[in-house]
Order: sequence, then structure tokens, then C-alpha cells
Amino acid sequence: MIAVTLLCYFAVAVAVAAMLLLPDVRLRVLRFARSGWQRLSSNAGLAGRRSAGTLRVTAIQAADSADALREFIARRKIFLICATGVVVTPPIIAFALRPKLVFEYDDALRDPDQKISALLNGERLIPPAPLPPEVFTTREVERLRPAIREASRNWELLDDDFRQRLLLVFKLMRDQHGYEMVLLEGYRSPERQARLAAMGAHVTQAGAYHSYHQFGLAADSAFFREGKLVISEKDPWAMRGYELYGQIAESAGLTWGGRWKMMDLGHVELRRPGVLGKKPR
Repeated sequence: MIAVTLLCYFAVAVAVAAMLLLPDVRLRVLRFARSGWQRLSSNAGLAGRRSAGTLRVTAIQAADSADALREFIARRKIFLICATGVVVTPPIIAFALRPKLVFEYDDALRDPDQKISALLNGERLIPPAPLPPEVFTTREVERLRPAIREASRNWELLDDDFRQRLLLVFKLMRDQHGYEMVLLEGYRSPERQARLAAMGAHVTQAGAYHSYHQFGLAADSAFFREGKLVISEKDPWAMRGYELYGQIAESAGLTWGGRWKMMDLGHVELRRPGVLGKKPR
């Protein structure tokens, strides 16, 4: 699609340049437009009297026009090549020098809240006890979270700073708002990331090493109510929880997926410049 757009731009630019810089071209285009308009006007009254002779004349005129165009191109070949180079070179250079795109999102980084920062500098929080595996393998959970059985929920595989921030978010959600949070997936191997990306953009748009999951700096979470995971956005209680979750996560210096164009309400990550795209040592 981009290539077609660029080609159309080049063609229009060359045509406009020829019109502006070459009087012969401008005159021929005006004559052609005038004769076309005259033919169109006369055809309205002569529609019923067209004959094979008229068609032959039109064909001859078209052939003459084609010959004239070829003759013009042959005489002005060097100029047209130079004009095309002048028009085409800047976009080609800009396209060639464009920075390599890495999967990033459009939300802005936020500074952590001072109270949250004080809490982060205080006690070291301990991850909660793991839930039974069957909690994560119900039909509803697997429908909303493809391949959830393979997901890692090992807190120890997360970056230490990120782990403390996420645990603090869980604690504040529970203490201040009564929401019990559960880690759905933390660290994600590059192989799993590639498999999820192959499922389509509705699952993830990030390839291997282009997600903070591969660096232990991202996590997907959900709510736990009455012994069941609550992920669905159709649940008003869960939607209110996601809003609170996003607010607290951002105050802890995390990026919340609920602000992305393709929203991921349960996702948070701790961004670090220069991390994405590199294989961890």
C-alpha cells in the first residue's frame, strides 16, 4: 500500500513539474482538454448519428496523439529524467534513512507518585501463594486468554524492580478497593511470544524480543472473585477494577495497556530505553 502511494505521488509530481516547466507540454495538455470538452459537448447532440467513420477518425487521432507523445519524450528525454530524479530523490532518501521500527505503544511515560515511591523504598513485598492450576484452565479463561496453560506465573522470573512495583499495585488494589489481583502471565519466552504473534494481531502485535515480557518487565493480571478468575470486560465490576488498576499502576511508574489503541486492560510494563529488540544475556 505504501509503495503504491509513493508511485502515485511520483507520477503526479512529474506531471505537475512537466506542466509548470515545459510550455509545449502545457500547451498540448490544454489543447487536449479543450478538444476533449468539445467532443464531449458535441457527442451529446450527435449520439444517435455516430458511425464507423467517426470511430476510425477517433482511432487515427489517438494514434497521432500517441506518436506525438513518443516524439516529445524522445526530444525531452534528458530533461524528463532529470526532473524525475529531482522529484523522486528526496522521498527515496527519507524512506531509506527512516529509523528501524520497534514495537512500541503510543502512551507517554509517567512519573511515579511520591507516596508510591516512598512505599517502594520501604518494606520488601513477598509474592502471594500460587493458585491451583485448574483456576487458569476453565473454558472462559482459555477463550479470553489463548494458550494460557503454557503461561509462566513465576514471580521470581520477573525483574526485581518491576516485581516490587506490581506487588505494591496488588496490595493497594486489595487494601484500598477490595480487589484481589492474580498474575496471569509474567515472563514469556521468545518462542512463546512468536507463537502468540502468529495467532494474529488480536492476540499480540509484538514479535519475539519486541515485548517487555521477554525481559521480565511486563505482566498480565486479572481479578479473583469467589474462587474464579474474572477477565471479561463485560463485567461492570471488572471494568471498574481495571480503571483503578490502571490508575494505581501508572502512579507506580508503570505503563498501563488500557491506554493503548488496541487496549490490553490487564497488562502493565516497566519501560526501559534500549531494551526491546535485544536478546537478554
